[in-house]
Amino acid sequence: MQQAREHEKPRPAEQFDPASLFLQVEISEQFTYEREHLLMGLSYALAKAARADRTLNDRDLIAALTAMCTSYERLVNSGLHYEQPLPGRAQHAVAAQVEEMTKQYREAEQKQLGYSTLRDGDVLKSLVFLLRLGHGRTSGRLKSRAFIDFLYAQFPEKEHAVLTPQEAGSSRIIVP
Repeated sequence: MQQAREHEKPRPAEQFDPASLFLQVEISEQFTYEREHLLMGLSYALAKAARADRTLNDRDLIAALTAMCTSYERLVNSGLHYEQPLPGRAQHAVAAQVEEMTKQYREAEQKQLGYSTLRDGDVLKSLVFLLRLGHGRTSGRLKSRAFIDFLYAQFPEKEHAVLTPQEAGSSRIIVP
């Protein structure tokens, strides 16, 4: 299946609904450099949500991202806190993972700098970036998982990097 994706042609721009790409949100190249850690964190949250529920497909992730983009766009433009309703339990889990990662990012900034520089507009731009990435990576088929596989490739599942002394003891060459 992965070899088939390598030879798959990208979807033409005519297949995309311009409203679904949030074209009114401009994302500069400078923004992607400045907020690279946020983008990586949110991408990791998507991969983590997909690993937690193996029934997720690209459409679920894209629907959750679209709803979150709509909510953040409303918040940025009008100041209203109104979350877009999500139809499925899986999409709620995805949104919860993304919101948790955003919260952790703000807390890390607060701890490091003494204040948080992350604005809601930056979160909106990051979510729109990931949404566009998702639309570009998926094949558009109902059960497509090409975007999810792309996320998995960015964040491979590893065994724990930190081993307890008992686990490490069995593979040591030099024993103290």
